[in-house]
Amino acid sequence: MTLTPLASNNALDDDPRRYAHLSTIRLEDPDAIARAAKARRRHPGLKYGRQNFIVAADHPARGALAVGNDPVAMADRRQLLDRLQVALANPDVDGVLASPDIMDDLLLLGALEGKLVFGSMNRGGLAGLVNEFDDRFTGHTAAALEALGADGGKMLTRICLGDPDTVATLEATARAIDSLAERKLVAMVEPFLSVRENGRVRNDLSTDAVIKSIAIAEGLGSTSAYTWMKLPVVADMERVMAATTMPTVLLGGDPDTSQDEVFASWQAALALPGVQGLTVGRTLLYPADGDVAGAVATAASLLNHTTPDRTEEVSE
Repeated sequence: MTLTPLASNNALDDDPRRYAHLSTIRLEDPDAIARAAKARRRHPGLKYGRQNFIVAADHPARGALAVGNDPVAMADRRQLLDRLQVALANPDVDGVLASPDIMDDLLLLGALEGKLVFGSMNRGGLAGLVNEFDDRFTGHTAAALEALGADGGKMLTRICLGDPDTVATLEATARAIDSLAERKLVAMVEPFLSVRENGRVRNDLSTDAVIKSIAIAEGLGSTSAYTWMKLPVVADMERVMAATTMPTVLLGGDPDTSQDEVFASWQAALALPGVQGLTVGRTLLYPADGDVAGAVATAASLLNHTTPDRTEEVSE
């Protein structure tokens, strides 16, 4: 996928100093971030049947800057913030999933009013790191998310049966789930069965592998009361969704097919029971045509935003 620059109808401002005030605030008044979080208007709440749309922006903290054929597409923080603000300005976008640095910028920009907020918790398994499966929790903590007034935390849980670091990641994930549940915060778990090939980590996206990763991940922690799944859209999603009763959001990844094909696959998966919405980043923030607003609007049109009437008739 070859990227074009941000479309002119999406651009906020091309002044290279447009975010200089964030540096000033961070230097002179760092407590402004906590004040902004406390003053922020919260999301009205989750409802069964009303699917949620969450924009993901935690890739850079793992050193994953590539989109398509551009190895440093996400390296320019100003452009990333531009694109995030365009996406979040759409009223059908319910919230954001971000690492602490990006979350703090968005709080200072006032871009999270009325939005769902999910923090990214484990970023230690850097892309290409020799110990990539030792995915330590180096981002948000449950306590920090509670203080921010966040709705939950997300954790990538790659399971490599041939790597001894997997067990430590599973243990840390279980502790994070418990810590979030103690605070009544959502634990958004993103599981994969993964392998290392030629020095690179590859996630197995076969249907059976995704189902097995779900079985392992949904059993982590001492309670699953606040656990969600974050799952890829793969072949035979009916079987995948039959593997869990947990609310599930679909992830977008870095697609190697056309945008129309990606949207069609999302639409089919969103019609399945248990699918609570989308949590998508690069696909929408860096579309090939540069039209972030258009890509976000198209994705939003796929979701069910109508809360069903669950009033039960009482027979006399």
